[in-house]
Amino acid sequence: MHHSLTRKEIVPFAVQFGSLVLATAVVDLVLHRAGLVAVGRWLGIPGTLLILLSFLYSLRKRRLLRQGRLVTFLRAHEILAWVGTLMILVHAGIHIYTVLPWLALLAMLVNVASGMTGTYLLARSRDHLAARRGHYAQQGLADAEVDRQLFRDATSYELMKKWRAVHLPITVVFAGLALAHIVSIFMFWGWR
Repeated sequence: MHHSLTRKEIVPFAVQFGSLVLATAVVDLVLHRAGLVAVGRWLGIPGTLLILLSFLYSLRKRRLLRQGRLVTFLRAHEILAWVGTLMILVHAGIHIYTVLPWLALLAMLVNVASGMTGTYLLARSRDHLAARRGHYAQQGLADAEVDRQLFRDATSYELMKKWRAVHLPITVVFAGLALAHIVSIFMFWGWR
């Protein structure tokens, strides 16, 4: 079990998070070598917009949007948040001179790590439900009864509920710090 957990969840998580860090370093290096360091300064805006766009998944999940498949919105959420985070990391670089942007950046990284954790917990939840479906089918239950039992299992499976209870406050803290950073830019530095 320990080796399976490491192979199925821990290593892919580390690779995914590491690829974000590596991609940031590569893009930053390319911008520096090309003499386009100023481009990085402006990547915060499209990065923020991509992250905001990724929240369409939350609207779809809560049925505030009715069109589209939920799984498509989830994949778009993951990709948009990853690319938006990459842009913001390049935007931040090592050129942060005050505490607020560092706090916002740290909160963003914690939020990304939490979101990536949710991806693996969701896969674990699906595996659990698939195993339960097989168990109920072996018992000879009718399809309608299997679906009823699975619904009960899905609503009582606590793993995702516990994760959401952690991820949402992390997201709110990140959003608050990011908003404070953006407001401070307008208040103290303007659009120089």
